[in-house]
Amino acid sequence: LSESQQNGDAMAETSTVDDVFDDTYREKEGKKPPKILVWRNIILMGFLHVGALYGLALIPSASWLTLGWTAVCYMISALGVTAGAHRLWSHRSYKASVPLRVFLALGNSMAFQNDIYEWARDHRVHHKYSETDADPHNAKRGFFFSHIGWLLVRKHPDVIEKGQKLELGDLKADRVVMFQRRHYKLSVVLLCFLVPMLVPWYFWGESLGVAYFVPGLLRYTVVLNASWLVNSAAHMWGNRPYDKTINPRENPFVAISAIGEGFHNYHHTFPFDYATSEFGCKVNITTAFINLMCFLGLARDRKRVSRDMIAARIQRTGDGSHKSG
Repeated sequence: LSESQQNGDAMAETSTVDDVFDDTYREKEGKKPPKILVWRNIILMGFLHVGALYGLALIPSASWLTLGWTAVCYMISALGVTAGAHRLWSHRSYKASVPLRVFLALGNSMAFQNDIYEWARDHRVHHKYSETDADPHNAKRGFFFSHIGWLLVRKHPDVIEKGQKLELGDLKADRVVMFQRRHYKLSVVLLCFLVPMLVPWYFWGESLGVAYFVPGLLRYTVVLNASWLVNSAAHMWGNRPYDKTINPRENPFVAISAIGEGFHNYHHTFPFDYATSEFGCKVNITTAFINLMCFLGLARDRKRVSRDMIAARIQRTGDGSHKSG
């Protein structure tokens, strides 16, 4: 099918997929359940960020090759989240060949943000119950909670309940997804920590200390925080040209740091659009990557929103801040 033909299919899908907001959900009345701290995560995140700060201090000691390798690892791990867990597996906004799915799964393990199955499940719950008790990183609970705090406490019971009710048959049927899930811990040790460290040490003689803390811990921590900013900053700061009735915003800083994921008002309005933006590849490396994969024959069937549909939505629910490009 042509790209234009996909628009109708995408529109039809919005009424059935798990990532469409459910306005029938009502939060339970009465006292909220107590916050239960997960001390293991608190301690690990604390050590991780201290290690990242040390890595920051080591940057002047790193060779240019190591800094270039750090950028490569950043891009691979970021694409594993944005083009992989997010746009491919959470929203099914395009189709990918087995080699591309394997590459994205490897990148996803390098990013170490939970396996693809769990990431996609939680993200679909986030869209379906956005900014309610059933949202894993409900931005109404504040910046800190939606950024990192949600990982430091037990999930709200509604998040668990709603996640268990999602069908997720497409993820269970994907052999790449389930293989990664079975071998996730080993893949993380290898791809998030050992490969980024050992490549510069072995190939150009970088010290193990610099190799561990710069392309390893610092890169990992920056990718984490760039992803978290989509949940926090992009739900709080920016304009809402497509739907002023929801909190997600268009945030250029987040679009840059998260390689295209900052056009969040558009994305929550049209979650099935593979570009997550009206403006294609503009400030959107992930969209450019998917386009390249389609050009190379490794991806196909990109879903896109029609211009008429965008214009109608801007007129109906936008905040009046829309600019064409």
